[in-house]
Amino acid sequence: MPKQATRPTVHIPGTTSHTIAPRSGRHHREGALRYLRAGTGAPLVLLHTVRTQAEHFRSLIPLISDRYTVYALDLPGMGYSEIVPGASYDEPAMRAGVERLLTELDLHDVTLVGESMGAVLALTAAADQPDRVRRVVAVNTYDFRGGIARSGLLARVVVGGVLAPGVGPVVAGVEPRAALRRILQGGLGDKNALRADYVDELLQVGGRPGYPTVARAVYQSLPSLIAARSRYPDVKAPIHLVYGEKDWSRPSDRDANRNLLPAADFTQVPGAGHFIALEKPEVVADLLNELA
Repeated sequence: MPKQATRPTVHIPGTTSHTIAPRSGRHHREGALRYLRAGTGAPLVLLHTVRTQAEHFRSLIPLISDRYTVYALDLPGMGYSEIVPGASYDEPAMRAGVERLLTELDLHDVTLVGESMGAVLALTAAADQPDRVRRVVAVNTYDFRGGIARSGLLARVVVGGVLAPGVGPVVAGVEPRAALRRILQGGLGDKNALRADYVDELLQVGGRPGYPTVARAVYQSLPSLIAARSRYPDVKAPIHLVYGEKDWSRPSDRDANRNLLPAADFTQVPGAGHFIALEKPEVVADLLNELA
């Protein structure tokens, strides 16, 4: 993988870091993908949220690695996966990265677990790969208008600036620590769950050459994530929808997905916000270990 950044500052005990080599297609090149691996047992793939990376699951992985072989992916261009100039970050392109992990590692009987954007990708990848996916756990699907801008006034101002024509790329390249911290805390019921060293890690990744372009493109991809809801009914595997009581989604957003997926199990986590894996990892772990 091209050396586009230094090593992660956050290490999850028991994990090892691996790389899936880049590949060239007929019309574009798909960059190298980085993932973490831990544990033993049936395969379980973790897909992270908007503006985060595999270390988002730092507290969850140790709670499930005695029952699963865990693969935590850095989605294309994010974390320490390669940034490819001109690449798309719409839902189909990010889903292709997830499916590369499944096919390159030849994983079968997989439990796909995603949070936020990762939850959407878990569902759509499962629709594409029915022979590989055993079940889907979708935590706080990021498939509603506004997205992270519902975090609060600061998020609305910052994301609005990032998306604005002309000045958007400039705003995307300026990410003060205090602003990032406050925006992410808007997705938490327990603000103290956001650890300082994790914010520092995210800022290090945000300093990678080309990363502001990726961040802006990911925010611009929200319409494609909303459109991807049409794929949910195509999933053949059992689905578990998990929502935080204080998630950015509204009751109407959750009800719309429950109507699309009437056979899905539904859990609401009291007091939790959008980033349940950060503040209540034991809740997700209990569900996954029960399903193992």
